[in-house]
Amino acid sequence: MGSPPIEFAEAVEKSRAEVEQMSAPLKAVMEEVSRVIVGRDDLIRRLLVGILADGHILLEGVPGLAKTLAVRSLAGSLEAGFSRIQFTPDLLPADLTGTMIYDPSSGGFTPRKGPLFSNIILADEINRAPAKVQSALLEAMQERQITIGDKSHLLEEPFMVLATQNPIEQEGTYPLPEAQVDRFLLKVKLDYPGRLEEHRGMEMQILERMTAETLPEVKPVLKCDHILKSREVVRRIPMAQSVKDYIVDLVLATRVPGRVNPALEDLGALISYGASPRATLALAMAGKAMAFLSGRGSVYGEDVKEVAQDVLRHRVLVTYEAEAREVTSEEIVQQVLDHVRVP
Repeated sequence: MGSPPIEFAEAVEKSRAEVEQMSAPLKAVMEEVSRVIVGRDDLIRRLLVGILADGHILLEGVPGLAKTLAVRSLAGSLEAGFSRIQFTPDLLPADLTGTMIYDPSSGGFTPRKGPLFSNIILADEINRAPAKVQSALLEAMQERQITIGDKSHLLEEPFMVLATQNPIEQEGTYPLPEAQVDRFLLKVKLDYPGRLEEHRGMEMQILERMTAETLPEVKPVLKCDHILKSREVVRRIPMAQSVKDYIVDLVLATRVPGRVNPALEDLGALISYGASPRATLALAMAGKAMAFLSGRGSVYGEDVKEVAQDVLRHRVLVTYEAEAREVTSEEIVQQVLDHVRVP
């Protein structure tokens, strides 16, 4: 490989200066949230990726893994509006969006806005409610507007949905509609630490921190204006052609795996539907956000690979054959990541 073009090198240098100037407050957010959340730096980074890339995040894990606490702590570090919606089987769409209320003084109907009219939305246990309620989020998530009566209301930026769910195998849950799942930039799965030493150390920290005389509190350290300006910087971060090729190859490998790499030929029988074009855009924006958090002026292939599993795991649908063989979409995505060369 030769040296990068002068124009690209200049763009990287300019981008690096902007990133260094704008990324410091994001580091302060990580430090604040880390005062409450123990040993989940990877989760905090992904929450920030969602903010910087202007995307929504779905958090999945069994109860007790601090999903809700992580979202609350993030919201507490921002000078932004926050709403928590507890999803239940008897929830109605109007409980999210709002409804028209009769005003006796004017003799007409006026809109009463629901909790979706805020900046950070915690949709807690989203899969506890049936599909009709879950679909009420779609317009807000995609169009950034909500229709009440015959009028559409634009949502104030930044607007971000952070949804938590228990695994589908748990009783009393409903699988999310595929159209809605695809609207999430990332699906982050939380689990217990793998090594016993790490597990014991984290549990001890949690025990000591959360049973102390005073509980740790998160202070707001980031304003909405800075989030919006940081997003502009993220979008301007340049990406080399080799990284763009890598992103496209990853997505195509979930559709026609054998054509991207003959070693992936056997995956074709296990994939019912591959990742959509929205996944291509999600990989690019999440990669740029990762580069921003790392203080770099350009996107590396490793930035994309770091978030690829979270971007793709919910966008790859497996066949009946894969289910019979107990092969998950995550295992398929991991094979793709193992066989597509990182630039």
